[in-house]
Amino acid sequence: MNLPLELAPLESAAELEGVARLYGEPLLELPKDLYIPPDALQVFLEAFEGPLDLLLYLIRRANLNVLDIPMAPLTAQYLQYVEAMRASNLELAAEYLLMAAVLLEIKSRMLLPRPPRESTEEEDPRAELVRRLLEYEQMKLAAARIDQLPRVERDFEWVGVFVAEKVVERQPEVSLHDLQLAWLRIMKKARLTQSHRVGREQLSVREHMTDILRRLRDGAYVMFDTLFDAGLGAPGLVVSFLAVLELVKERLVEVTQNEAFAPIYVKLADATRDDA
Repeated sequence: MNLPLELAPLESAAELEGVARLYGEPLLELPKDLYIPPDALQVFLEAFEGPLDLLLYLIRRANLNVLDIPMAPLTAQYLQYVEAMRASNLELAAEYLLMAAVLLEIKSRMLLPRPPRESTEEEDPRAELVRRLLEYEQMKLAAARIDQLPRVERDFEWVGVFVAEKVVERQPEVSLHDLQLAWLRIMKKARLTQSHRVGREQLSVREHMTDILRRLRDGAYVMFDTLFDAGLGAPGLVVSFLAVLELVKERLVEVTQNEAFAPIYVKLADATRDDA
């Protein structure tokens, strides 16, 4: 509940110690043109988390049995608190008004005469409210127990401690299996770090050009694929291809094709064959 406070002027000069000063002069009374909002100074007496929290507070304060709630006095106290809240903050009291309507409904149902029934007894109108209150109290107690647990940066701080390794005078015995595993790790590391020497193979484009001319010396057409020896590997095939290109460039051989995507044929140029 919020109660407004009023500022009282100082009565004597003996109270000047610790008062506010403006331009070196004590401020004995508030300026007449000073505007203070109505709810600027308030004292918060009780703070509730919701209507169930307020009902539980009223029940425990009056030492009532939650299973047998007297609805008339409880509803009166609850409405008194809601009226005080409406005077200060209407939006805050919205959910409390809904609970007030529920309490009035339960109170009315309990005051109305009940017709005689031959079958089972009618359900108590307070049953649903009692169930909600008991569940809320259990959750509130559980939350309080969790809040009592130590919490980082509230109850303690993390501290790092360096512990030096202890030197054991008597070393444990090493089995043969441990030595074998250690040796295998060393050999594995050696295989990963071993070097590989790459040799340089001397390949001559001129030698391959001479070899191709020798194979074309009869002047017949030879398929392009037959000029390459797959056994020479990738470097040999590259050099052979360069040799063919060099022969075409020097117009020593002719490369022909009957149509698109047809096989490619290579033969000696006419001038070269006549000179031979």
